[in-house]
Amino acid sequence: MINPNRYCIIMAGGIGSRFWPISRRSTPKQFLDILGTGKSFIRHTYERFAHIIPPANFLVVTNSQYKAQVLAHLPELDERQVLCEPVGRNTAPCIAYAAWRLKAVNPEATMIITPADHLILNETEFCHVIDQSADFVEQHHNLMTIGIRPNRPATGYGYIQIDNQNNAEGEGIYPVKTFTEKPNLELARTFVESGEFFWNAGIFIWKTASILECFAQLLPDLHQTFSAIAPYFNTSGEQDQIQRIYPECRNISIDFGIMEKATNVYVRCSDFGWSDIGTWGSLYEYAEKDPKGNAVAAQCMLYDTQGCIVKGAPDKLIVIEGLTDYIVVDHGNVLMICPKNNEQNVKRFIDDAKFQEGDEYI
Repeated sequence: MINPNRYCIIMAGGIGSRFWPISRRSTPKQFLDILGTGKSFIRHTYERFAHIIPPANFLVVTNSQYKAQVLAHLPELDERQVLCEPVGRNTAPCIAYAAWRLKAVNPEATMIITPADHLILNETEFCHVIDQSADFVEQHHNLMTIGIRPNRPATGYGYIQIDNQNNAEGEGIYPVKTFTEKPNLELARTFVESGEFFWNAGIFIWKTASILECFAQLLPDLHQTFSAIAPYFNTSGEQDQIQRIYPECRNISIDFGIMEKATNVYVRCSDFGWSDIGTWGSLYEYAEKDPKGNAVAAQCMLYDTQGCIVKGAPDKLIVIEGLTDYIVVDHGNVLMICPKNNEQNVKRFIDDAKFQEGDEYI
């Protein structure tokens, strides 16, 4: 039975720059079918949670310029369910905004917060983990995050260390000892070998009242900014007030601002086939490949080419000879060719393209 006090908050304000040139400021990653499934990331996210959350209990926090795209991809929502940020200020203000809206709508609400652009392979197990985590925070009023059992020493994820001497009530739930952001390879290997560290999936579950208490204690400046406009939430005056106060908000993540400092944080250790699909390299890992290890989403002729990911327009033939472990993306007015192990340079490419060539390329 669906619990009417549970709400899903989808964070969909980013521009997905690491998937440039397909992801652009006008149409970022969350609205694209990068996986080739016929559905966008945000559509997959909505459908995944729709098994356990009623349509009226979704909120999407996004930039004002993406409101129409959110509603086009999620026609089940009405426009009041789209919370519009005038400027990006990272995840702490985003979550504070949603929490204050829910306090006005339903003070008993449980918040389930997710990015818009993750891949989940085992959705049945995922829903079980979310339900169990929500049960736990509703009984204990703690903060919960989801940890993924690592299958390799990845350096692109944050890690959560569990206190495995204190298994909490419920399967796989432990107090958190430490958070570590994107370790180097040697440290990541140590983490994986220890068995005490899990990838930080960036999915959070807590009672609205619990997180608002943490904002008051640990981020009092943000708490004061939002509490000053408390009478306007869920009214016709809300958006004007958000437009006014949001630029004043500190740019800070929920991880750094609250999760790393709070004393009541727990993790549900999980394994449901998760990836944040944050880069071309991570997409390559999950994509189908030909016998030479090429992941191709284009009309291609490949010669002496292996280990590449190739994506292009359906009406263009791409001919490649002699490449190994490259990213080749042809989209609109940009063709990008880059070694896979240099994909961290994509953000530099964007900055240089803007500076040297103009905004029409980003």
